[in-house]
Amino acid sequence: MIKKTIIAAGGLVVNEKKELLMIFRRGKWDLPKGKLDKGESIEACAIREVKEETGIGQVRLVKFIGKTHHEYFDQWLKADVLKESVWYEMETSSSETLIPQTEEDILEIRWMDENAIKQALQNSYPSIIQIISQWQPSFSL
Repeated sequence: MIKKTIIAAGGLVVNEKKELLMIFRRGKWDLPKGKLDKGESIEACAIREVKEETGIGQVRLVKFIGKTHHEYFDQWLKADVLKESVWYEMETSSSETLIPQTEEDILEIRWMDENAIKQALQNSYPSIIQIISQWQPSFSL
């Protein structure tokens, strides 16, 4: 069976203290990301999704990190889906007010140092572990 492919983009958002912004959604630590809108550039999608899911007002795209792929069953589409997520490193200030997008099941947003990231990755998704390890090899489990 051919799976539907969904394109998404997101960010590894870092502050001036070199902490990484992580979100807690559906029982796992994750990174902000979301689906590409029709006519939107992948970079614009990444920035929009980070802002929507975290409440951050100002974020700057720094560089492309990589792509991840994972499969899941989409309840709305009633179909198996292959999701390709495009990831960027981004920068913002730790003074930004963080507001979890609860309609996306985000319960918590937290700035994490290296030790906290390693702990969070014990309860995360393989694709998130993969992209964080690609971004900072020292965070590999």
